[in-house]
Amino acid sequence: MVSIAITGSPAVGKTTISNLLEGQGWSVKSVAWLAKSNDCEGDYDELMDCVEIDIHKLAEKYVVDADDDVIIDGHLSHFLDVDAIIILRCEPAKLRARLESRGYNEAKINANVEWELIAGTWSEIVEFEIVAPILELDSSTLTPDELAGKVVAWINNDFKTRSTTISDVIDWLS
Repeated sequence: MVSIAITGSPAVGKTTISNLLEGQGWSVKSVAWLAKSNDCEGDYDELMDCVEIDIHKLAEKYVVDADDDVIIDGHLSHFLDVDAIIILRCEPAKLRARLESRGYNEAKINANVEWELIAGTWSEIVEFEIVAPILELDSSTLTPDELAGKVVAWINNDFKTRSTTISDVIDWLS
């Protein structure tokens, strides 16, 4: 069975794509649900308006269910033991608009747009030497159905087509 992390900044489309894949037979688990069910939640962060997750503790506790193909949905999912990683990206101005439409406070919007701008998820993957096939997709230019189609094609090709490396990541600063 296969486990795949779908990661990226908030509002890039992780849950939307995960739901589309769930409709195709994948089991989907959110990092938030896994953290709660494995007693890996921390304090409530008032500035960011969310519960902190001890992702390192969760990475130690979480064991993939070997009976199901599973998608792990969440911006910290790349820290878990998975077979492949999908990083969804979104052009920062579009991301800002998506976060504003969710009613996020200005501090949370700015933090997440900056994270996207500097490719923060990639920074973590490099820093923690995470090794897995990676597919990076731009959700600011593709529809959810197009994104899901690219994900399925990549999976069906054993994670070989368009596998992304740090040398060819989306660069919003150039």
